[in-house]
Amino acid sequence: MIVFLTSTTYAQWLPGDARGFVSNVDVGGGRIERHNRYDTPFDADMPQLRQVAKDRLKGPPVVFNREQAEVLFEQFRETARIRNWTLIGVAIMFNHVHILIEVGDEANPDDVLRDLKSYGSGALNKRFGKPESGTWWTVSGSKRRKDPSAIPALIEYLKRQENPLVLWINPNYE
Repeated sequence: MIVFLTSTTYAQWLPGDARGFVSNVDVGGGRIERHNRYDTPFDADMPQLRQVAKDRLKGPPVVFNREQAEVLFEQFRETARIRNWTLIGVAIMFNHVHILIEVGDEANPDDVLRDLKSYGSGALNKRFGKPESGTWWTVSGSKRRKDPSAIPALIEYLKRQENPLVLWINPNYE
């Protein structure tokens, strides 16, 4: 199974963000909804919600530097190797990561992202200490199953990322 994973660093994309977001929102009448169905509108630009989220932060937004990105990438490679997954491509920017990976059909994409972030956090904590917030990441992230025919377009997407700290494409897929 091919999975395209994306995760942002802590506090980089808060609920209420003008760029759009997926989070629980009050739709009135005491009802809470999460607008996260594929190919449907999502919520955007809710300044009051953004301020509430900002007020609840446990530390400043996490920003990766090149050295941290390199440590993170090496840990992604190690985790994939141990799990018998195949990294196809990785782009690590200052505030988010994209990972294109092939995993076994029995794998759960939620678990794949969790493992990569968890072991990545461990490597970062060991080398740099924990961030003030106690975490490097936002909760969860995007986990999209992809048809193998999408690999070339996704590799091009990775290559078009602005100012990557690390950009790696598996030579077997170039």
